[in-house]
Amino acid sequence: MTDVMADERLHLPGGHEGPASKRIVTGYGFWIFLLSDMVMFSCFFAAYAVLSGQTAGGPKGSEIFDLRNVAIETGCLLLSSFACGLAAIAAGVRNETWFQIAMAVTCILGLAFLAIEFNEFASLVARGAGPSRSAFLSAFFALVGCHGLHVSAGILWLLTMMAQVFAKGFRADILRRFLCFALFWHALDIIWVAVFSVVYLLGSTS
Repeated sequence: MTDVMADERLHLPGGHEGPASKRIVTGYGFWIFLLSDMVMFSCFFAAYAVLSGQTAGGPKGSEIFDLRNVAIETGCLLLSSFACGLAAIAAGVRNETWFQIAMAVTCILGLAFLAIEFNEFASLVARGAGPSRSAFLSAFFALVGCHGLHVSAGILWLLTMMAQVFAKGFRADILRRFLCFALFWHALDIIWVAVFSVVYLLGSTS
């Protein structure tokens, strides 16, 4: 009787199938989390847009932004997203060697991104352009710093995924977690493109 009921759930009349797989449900649920994260970043962007001109006599974006370093930073994150995609392909074919290599490259590029960002923040603070200098700089540090914290959390998650695959292989639950990680990392890439365009490019030309 149980087998019959299971078959009825999976093959309903009219060609409709039963409950979605755990992978689909997990991915769908994580998308909802990412959308809530996007709402939070939208608030940071809105605050920055309102406060971008409130320099209180301090430096403007065009005076403190180094587009060359930011371009290198952006390139590191974009390449890390590409490497993460390669890791997803390797996971799909259950190739642990290439998975670990792609994830290691993703990690290295993510760390390079954070190092450049930390160096930028330290340089601004040393020049007296810290977050307490003006409303503009407060909004800048809050927006860019929040993204940096997300990248830091993503790297810790990445290292955890590498350890789990190394210890337990490509189990179904681990692949579902990796799906969530990949969605998270690519979302950070999209958010950074918005940061680069709105904060750095527009700020440098104002």
